[in-house]
Amino acid sequence: MTTTAPEEAVPVTGDIPVVELTAPLPGFPGLRRFALARVVDDGTVCDLRSLDDPEVSFVVVPPGEFFGDYAPVVGDDVADALELTSADDALVLAMVTLGETAAAATANLRAPIVVNHRTRRAMQVILDDPELPLKAPLAG
Repeated sequence: MTTTAPEEAVPVTGDIPVVELTAPLPGFPGLRRFALARVVDDGTVCDLRSLDDPEVSFVVVPPGEFFGDYAPVVGDDVADALELTSADDALVLAMVTLGETAAAATANLRAPIVVNHRTRRAMQVILDDPELPLKAPLAG
């Protein structure tokens, strides 16, 4: 299944949604419930904060806002685990590594977090595409 992240991707709006990971993020065993909150009003920068350990949070962005041609392909196993019946149900988020300045921030395009926005089931997917960068600069 191809999940796209176009500019019209499902925005993060309204109440703070809680997503449940089908498997913990690497290095964070036992953390499965996260709140997804907008940091910027337009939803282009979000905070993914653990509800199991509030000290753990990640900055995430919808990559389509920064990388217009980004269209990760996930396998049927991922679609089944997330109960995705259509690519339209997928919200794709890239984890951000902050730099000393905003211009130095990078996004991990090789291991996005895919969320079924209907069921709020999510998982980090490690894509089998060596061309996708682990640290893609957010600043053009």
